[in-house]
Amino acid sequence: MKILHILASDKFSGAENVVCQIISMFSSDDSVDMVYCSPDGAIREALSERGVSFAPVEKLSAKEIKRVIKEEQPDLIHAHDMRATFFASLVCGKRPLISHIHGNFLDLNRISPKSLTYTAAALKVKHIFWVSKSSYDEYVFKSLVKNKSSVLYNVIDTEALYKKMQLDERSYSYDAVYVGRLTEPKNPERLIRVLKLLSERIPDVRVAVVGTGNLEEKTKALASEMKLDENIDFLGFVSNPLKIMHDSKVMIMTSIREGTPMCALEAMALGLPIVSTPTDGMRELVSGGETGYLSDDDAELADRLAEIIGNENLRGNLSAKTRAISMDYNNLGIYKAKISEAYASK
Repeated sequence: MKILHILASDKFSGAENVVCQIISMFSSDDSVDMVYCSPDGAIREALSERGVSFAPVEKLSAKEIKRVIKEEQPDLIHAHDMRATFFASLVCGKRPLISHIHGNFLDLNRISPKSLTYTAAALKVKHIFWVSKSSYDEYVFKSLVKNKSSVLYNVIDTEALYKKMQLDERSYSYDAVYVGRLTEPKNPERLIRVLKLLSERIPDVRVAVVGTGNLEEKTKALASEMKLDENIDFLGFVSNPLKIMHDSKVMIMTSIREGTPMCALEAMALGLPIVSTPTDGMRELVSGGETGYLSDDDAELADRLAEIIGNENLRGNLSAKTRAISMDYNNLGIYKAKISEAYASK
């Protein structure tokens, strides 16, 4: 069976990481061949590093996807998020189509052009995977796709994670780390405001910000305006940030909405406590006082960060509990079985 994975982004982040992991899960199965399809760009290097077959398009469109389908002749299409599902539904013909929603999107929780467009496509698909219960529950037209929907929480291969981390032999001395796109849903401006409060509690605090996005320059300007140039290192895109995360004391997240973020799963596997805003996906991962803390108050977020950074005993307890919970959470066998079942079902 040949599977064509279609994505809208030309960069490597959460959903792209999930797809690469799915492809890796099936790599030892000689009966399954998987190809990654998206606009060309920075993603090419990430796929090359992982040995993933790539079928690039100039832009995500029905015409370009039709071309790739003709060239690759897939038996099934696995489209990731709304746009990819919509365009794939226009040209997949009789090929089965799986839709995979990787986040909580505001456009899906109300009647809107995007929710109507996605629903028209969703009615044609074979199965829909939702990254969290909340992403499904908030979908305004969920009753129309109830019988073809299931929740598939993200997981990670912890053994592969540690092997990849060991490829970076450098040591880092950051107190806190942020890993993610610098885009509106991640709310990087709030991140800077919280870090300003943190610097008032720990003047010499050191923070690594890993990621790029359309708000990158605005975020850097705000950091300079708040006189945080000596506290924050903007590292841009880092293909392997795992050692940076491992060597840090705490991860900070300030997202407006999240599904089940891969960076949070990676942090937990590395024993890194998380301080985050209480988005839907993070509520399912972070248990207060066990794996970190959740708050929607900037001052409390800064207080929790300072507490973890400054209290070695607390940090050690959180780290141990975080690793233990991660071991129970990440069951690759169950995850792969659910995908296999969707692929094989009539």
